[in-house]
Amino acid sequence: MNIILASASPRRREILENVKVDFTIVKSNIDEVILENEPPKKVAMRLAFEKCMDVASKNKNDLVIGADTIVVLDDTILGKPKDEDDAYRMIKLLSNKKHQVITGISLINLSLDKKVIDYVVSEVTFKDLSEETIRDYINTKESLDKAGAYGIQGYGGLLVESISGDYFNIVGLPISKISDLLKEHFNVNLFYGG
Repeated sequence: MNIILASASPRRREILENVKVDFTIVKSNIDEVILENEPPKKVAMRLAFEKCMDVASKNKNDLVIGADTIVVLDDTILGKPKDEDDAYRMIKLLSNKKHQVITGISLINLSLDKKVIDYVVSEVTFKDLSEETIRDYINTKESLDKAGAYGIQGYGGLLVESISGDYFNIVGLPISKISDLLKEHFNVNLFYGG
């Protein structure tokens, strides 16, 4: 059974490569729409499922892994910033506060008629950031393609005071939880390369 990652994210790809999984990448083509009044955990799980299902429907015999990561501050989802001003606004909001990073996970193999959906939550606390620090971070251009306008695995790590929970979840793919789900539902052991 081939494994497909339904994501073009280089960060997710790298996490899977680090555990020597043999997989291919097929990007999903869904519109990532957030519905009004939809709770954040449901948003992450639904989007992960939609991405995964989009790819699985064209690859019925393969095991497809989908994920969607969102940043949540006081029940408000902070998506990818529209531009540098929006990125600045988001980082300013996160400054000196604790927020949640939620990754929805979906694992689908249609030939086995198995669909698994779950999520992981981690908490991140930002330092009290000066305007200069925020500007310096925005100038790295790192923030523009990331939920919440930061990437913890890059310069964004310099903004963080502490984390609670799965670091890899914050990067975008909670590999420990995925490993557990693969073993439990698909008899796939990542210690042996899938």
